[in-house]
Amino acid sequence: MIFIAHIDIMPHDALLDPQGKAVEGGLAKLNLANLTQVRVGKHIRVQVEADNQEAASAAVDTACKQLLANTIMERFQYTLEPIS
Repeated sequence: MIFIAHIDIMPHDALLDPQGKAVEGGLAKLNLANLTQVRVGKHIRVQVEADNQEAASAAVDTACKQLLANTIMERFQYTLEPIS
């Protein structure tokens, strides 16, 4: 089976997000000060070939924990979409 994994990686809420603060400052300069609490993260899309959804989920979880996310500073979540 083939799946598409949609992975979202965000900084932990308790940590400072310098990129988010920079974007928030830019929004204020554009007279968009009503857009606040900006957090900047990553969205990763990857194709996974696996025997079943559980195996695909295990592969994505391993990839996130070992490569894609720094779990000390970031949290991740993902969804799997079967395409065949």
